[in-house]
Amino acid sequence: MEDIEDLLVGTGGAPPGFRLPLNAVGVNPRKKNTAKPSKISPMNDSPQIPGTQTIYVKTFGCSHNQSDSEYMAGQLSAFGYALSDNPEEGDLWLINTCTVKNPSQSAMNTLITEGKSAKKPLVVAGCVPQGSRDLKELEGVSIVGVQQIDRVVDVVEETLKGHEVRLLNRKTLPALDLPKVRKNKFVEILPINVGCLGACTYCKTKHARGHLGSYTVDSLVERVKTVVADGVREIWLSSEDTGAYGRDIGVNLPILLNAIVEELPPDGSTMLRIGMTNPPFILEHLKEIAAVLRHPCVYSFLHVPVQSGSDAVLTAMNREYTVSEFRTVVDTLTELVPGMQIATDIICGFPGETDEDFAQTVNLIKEYKFPQVHISQFYPRPGTPAARMKKVPSTIVKNRSRELTSVFEAFMPYNGMEGRVERICITDIATDGVHLVGHTKGYVQVLIIAPESILGTSAMVKITSVGRWSVFGEVIETLTQVNMKMAPENVANQEKLSPCSNQYESCACSKDPEPCSGGPDICGGQIELEEYAVSKNDSLMENRGRKNPIHWLLRKRRNHEHKKVENDNALGVKNKQDWALGGWGMVDSALLVGIFFSFLMIVAVIMHLEFRTLPSN
Repeated sequence: MEDIEDLLVGTGGAPPGFRLPLNAVGVNPRKKNTAKPSKISPMNDSPQIPGTQTIYVKTFGCSHNQSDSEYMAGQLSAFGYALSDNPEEGDLWLINTCTVKNPSQSAMNTLITEGKSAKKPLVVAGCVPQGSRDLKELEGVSIVGVQQIDRVVDVVEETLKGHEVRLLNRKTLPALDLPKVRKNKFVEILPINVGCLGACTYCKTKHARGHLGSYTVDSLVERVKTVVADGVREIWLSSEDTGAYGRDIGVNLPILLNAIVEELPPDGSTMLRIGMTNPPFILEHLKEIAAVLRHPCVYSFLHVPVQSGSDAVLTAMNREYTVSEFRTVVDTLTELVPGMQIATDIICGFPGETDEDFAQTVNLIKEYKFPQVHISQFYPRPGTPAARMKKVPSTIVKNRSRELTSVFEAFMPYNGMEGRVERICITDIATDGVHLVGHTKGYVQVLIIAPESILGTSAMVKITSVGRWSVFGEVIETLTQVNMKMAPENVANQEKLSPCSNQYESCACSKDPEPCSGGPDICGGQIELEEYAVSKNDSLMENRGRKNPIHWLLRKRRNHEHKKVENDNALGVKNKQDWALGGWGMVDSALLVGIFFSFLMIVAVIMHLEFRTLPSN
């Protein structure tokens, strides 16, 4: 079946976010089944009103795919459709697919087969139909292309009528202000561009997403303003290659990042996470990107895939960088950004990879001990140059994958964090249903036990134990609002001061005065506290209520002195004795002396009463 174009003559289609008339959507009526049905369900006895059915939505793949699904779900919900993650409840299945690896496409094939067996109307979206439109598995189902997601309501309605719809032609980018139903209401996945500038020999995604197409800085900034107002606490910038952003429209990634950071709340209540970027396109902007990563509202985390530690393999992959250039990226960011965390990817068993090539990859991972490494075996994707290359035997590929996984899992990247106090942004519930999930500024996952009412807030936590993949913490304080400003006399000297680094958070001053994300602490200069409201965890309030008020007061004084010591250390104040080592302030000493004398007075009164009763006895 050929692709069906929009049929609005002379208009190029409807404006982004608006529906076309139903007769403007090309459809291919399915052939009627002349055989007598064995059973007709009541649902099919009479046509249903559009927008009253339930749609089962299933998403495979990357965060960009997840964002596309959220946009499609938002439009369907806005037109009255109910959404479900239970396939049995769905009157129609919407499957958003991924073409990166064989397993994800195999899972899609299985799901399509199940849907057809269950007589469910199917709409398939994403990279698989866009990049491989002639797949046998896609016969008899409707298709929505990656740049046609704003037409999903039309496609669903026609499919429910029994028609097969196929919209695959690329057009202008879908609008960013379409209705959206987020999987996590506290997390906005913001696509900044589609496609890429690369031509990796193993990549099928380029066939689907195409050449680079960037959203304008203004449109992205407006979206950021909107989602911040909606109460979003994390913004994930997503694309096939974040570092390539803007090269097609005359801007670059640092320009976008600085514009977005300007719109983030200064109290650190909304954090920005920069998405995956390949080494070639950030090499010339490393210092500017490092400055953004130091900002208190930006996670000090970046995903930079290396894929192999061998230059020979990288050349065969057509990755357009060397291992040395990858090292430059990692070393520079690690040097310039306190607490920087870098994740990377490795493909094991790429065609032509020798034992020596693989050994170089293992040594690279051992050298840097990355906290996150995504290890995958090479999968030949149909239509890619690598699929025609001579393959490494599958047994060798599997053994290399197991060996590298063993090396990686032997690392304990979070050793040393136990006992530290960190500020975290809490946005999710763990899969165990017991813990809440937060992230430090370095994007280290922290699991805490706390009421769900603190989701969407920031908190100070003490790290109680560390694991291989995450750390565990105990909530000290829940931060509700922190508004600070730099004292005027320090603004001029801000660039001369060293970045602040305290046990709450590693952060550095941005060009414009901003608070550290750790709370009302000093960030390269003196700050003036306007408001610092702290709401305690409900369970902590109960525990503290049972304790002696004098003990509670001492804890408060201890916390205050601890922060004061950390602030002074950040400014380079010498000879400041740490509270943890036994240092006492004047007020604290006076308080303890008062308590001691009160105790002596009570003892004296008791003894006096005892002596008065002796003569009478």
